[in-house]
Amino acid sequence: MSHGDETAPFFGFLGAAAALVFSCMGAAYGTAKSGVGVASMGVMRPELVMKSIVPVVMAGVLGIYGLIIAVIISTGINPKAKPYYLFDGYAHLSSGLACGLAGLSAGMAIGVVGDAGVRYISPSSNIYVVVFAHVVNLLIDCGLLEWIDRIK
Repeated sequence: MSHGDETAPFFGFLGAAAALVFSCMGAAYGTAKSGVGVASMGVMRPELVMKSIVPVVMAGVLGIYGLIIAVIISTGINPKAKPYYLFDGYAHLSSGLACGLAGLSAGMAIGVVGDAGVRYISPSSNIYVVVFAHVVNLLIDCGLLEWIDRIK
């Protein structure tokens, strides 16, 4: 019985790592950048600190999305149970990169908009842009889940 290509799991695990690393980088950047805005809001208007914490929480969730995709990808890699070919490895690599880079860009968007919003504008007026960046990342991840499920 053929177990597929020997190098294919490397690409699959590379995709899982890319999903996790890039999503967590976006989450860290978004949290740090928004946290600076929350700190300045605490000095200027302390009564609005709890309203301005939303971008920090939303940026932190991006890392969890990357973790979920990484776990799904890595559990799909078992060359002993079923053959794992280069197509599977490349598909997992591309889906991991798509998830990770979407998380990175969404984290950057949430960080920049969250920081500027809580510093200069009332926190309720810019929340739509932050939610939009988060929803776009979530839709990409849901599409990736469907795509990963199709190649199994």
